[in-house]
Amino acid sequence: MLEDLKQEAEKRLEGRDPAHDFQHIMRVYRNAELIGKEEGADMQVLLASALLHDLVVYPKGSSKRSKSSDDSADLAEKILAKRGWPKDKVDRVSYCIRTHSYSKRIIPSTLEGKVLQDADRLDALGAVGIARTFSVGGSENRKFYNPSDPFCNQKREPQDRLWTLDHFQAKLLKLHKTMHTKAAKKAAKKRVRFMKEFLRQMAKEI
Repeated sequence: MLEDLKQEAEKRLEGRDPAHDFQHIMRVYRNAELIGKEEGADMQVLLASALLHDLVVYPKGSSKRSKSSDDSADLAEKILAKRGWPKDKVDRVSYCIRTHSYSKRIIPSTLEGKVLQDADRLDALGAVGIARTFSVGGSENRKFYNPSDPFCNQKREPQDRLWTLDHFQAKLLKLHKTMHTKAAKKAAKKRVRFMKEFLRQMAKEI
């Protein structure tokens, strides 16, 4: 059943930008698998949610950006219903997808929702998180950093729509504080330490 959903997701995400492509889906899937087993989650609901959570992704600058998770959930409902999934399972998957988005600032009420949120946010951290950040910055033609204050050391408010490095201060270095599960908190702290080391090296080079 999940193998079929993997194929569906891969087909629908063909040609997607590297930050939200099928490999992102599979990294989130693996994160969810590890955390979910430790937490005792309903793995069918959780892993289906991971596979279908980013079916629709609008660009960061788009007025539709906040609708990405809702539109993904709507599409996921149709995909699962077509495959004969029970309505209660479809609803639970849909809820996970609707509440996973960082921009919505929602704390999911279900274990599976919390695990999906953790699994997705982990992929924004560490080496992959750095790669994804600069991939998005490049696709939106942002400069790497503000030349007069690259690391917001002068109490400047981060402007990550202009400078890619500002995204670290605006969001990434705070993400570990939003994790729900023990495993995700531990992994996130390690990844944030790596990102801070990257920024220290960047400071030496510029």
